[in-house]
Amino acid sequence: MNKYDELRLKYPTFVFEKYDYKIIDNKIKITFYFSIPGLTEFSPSYEIDRKYFEKLDSFAEVLIFHIGMIELISYWKATCSPKVIIKAGYLDENQINWFKKLYFYGLGELFYRNSITNTEEDFMDITCEKVYENINCNYEGKGNLIPIGGGKDSCVTMEILKSEYDDNDCFIINPKTVTLDCANIGGYKEKTITVKRILDSKLIELNKQGFINGHTPFSSLVAFVSYFMAYLNNKKYIILSNEASANEETVIGLKVNHQYSKTFEFENDFNNYTKKYFNIDIKYFSLLRPLSELQIGFLFSKYNQYHKTFRSCNVGSKYDPWIWCCNCPKCLFVYIILSPFLDKKELLDIFNEDLFSKKELLDTFIELIGDAKTKPFECVGTIKEVRYATTLAIKKYEKNLPFLLKYYKDNYELVEEDLLEEYNATNNLENKFESLLKEEINASRNN
Repeated sequence: MNKYDELRLKYPTFVFEKYDYKIIDNKIKITFYFSIPGLTEFSPSYEIDRKYFEKLDSFAEVLIFHIGMIELISYWKATCSPKVIIKAGYLDENQINWFKKLYFYGLGELFYRNSITNTEEDFMDITCEKVYENINCNYEGKGNLIPIGGGKDSCVTMEILKSEYDDNDCFIINPKTVTLDCANIGGYKEKTITVKRILDSKLIELNKQGFINGHTPFSSLVAFVSYFMAYLNNKKYIILSNEASANEETVIGLKVNHQYSKTFEFENDFNNYTKKYFNIDIKYFSLLRPLSELQIGFLFSKYNQYHKTFRSCNVGSKYDPWIWCCNCPKCLFVYIILSPFLDKKELLDIFNEDLFSKKELLDTFIELIGDAKTKPFECVGTIKEVRYATTLAIKKYEKNLPFLLKYYKDNYELVEEDLLEEYNATNNLENKFESLLKEEINASRNN
């Protein structure tokens, strides 16, 4: 019997017991209570400045419950218990199916990497013990909430939305120096809303003991927490920075995508869910959905005020200060995607190393260009645009090619199609936001 089946047999039930909130030192602390009978209990929490809680009402409590429905994924995955009991709130059958879809595809990478085979129908059975309560909410929002992650994409979004400045606030979960500095550079030092998320340490211990561990759909957590904060701050729009490239599968041919909760499919699912079950005027969309990572890299190359500050490396995020490790797929991808637009000195000023010269990155490079079983399990661009960015870099370096560019030129065809002219019309941008995006693209091309 494999570990997955063994744990499901030994720990058949996971329970979302309840949630509560209380004031501690001028902050509101929200705590969620989960249990795996026979194993342990968990109590992860959030801390939010009390000033954001002037509207803490019964509708806000519904939103808190939904945050708990996403938070539980991190704890459920330790045993993948087949039965999930929800005592903390009510969900109808359609809502249950909605969450099962999110969990199933959002955990696609975890299932794949742990060799777990199951179906959306049978991997989990969710039951609710509470009864339906009708809660109405009168709401009129104005302005934009912009989640910031510290990478190039959200910096581009801030720049495009400069004309909306008076109506904008930035939003950060677990702020780091890098994320705060990026918001400050964008002019939002006094207009940044932060939330502290605190994991239960018992989950870390289970991971060390060999319980099931892996990637969870963090962006879906950002979706529900940002919706909650948008409500508390009377915002109308939650403006993400997810690109068209996020829609491509990580495992080509299978619906396994490291970025599932950044996809257009999830964006639509989330909007449909919130419209039906929350029914207030808050819209969730990505301003950069029409663009590829390559096009975003082109725009970002013009904003040199962020170049020394931004970070995307997940390995490096574990260090203080946050660094570029220069040995992982994310570092190499960002280096490749910026290389057509920045000269070598500018790239070295950012990364402190010439990543094209590192022979030890060859296997990672082969994954990025799509000549391996999977793409890297990271937030990276499509195979086609990585090959095109590499092609542009080869033409730029000409005869003096560093190792990885020479390897590509010797073994693969150059991409001649101009991907910088593409525009993904499948998006949720309203006219005013699409106009701002196109104006920025045209201004950058003419600069």
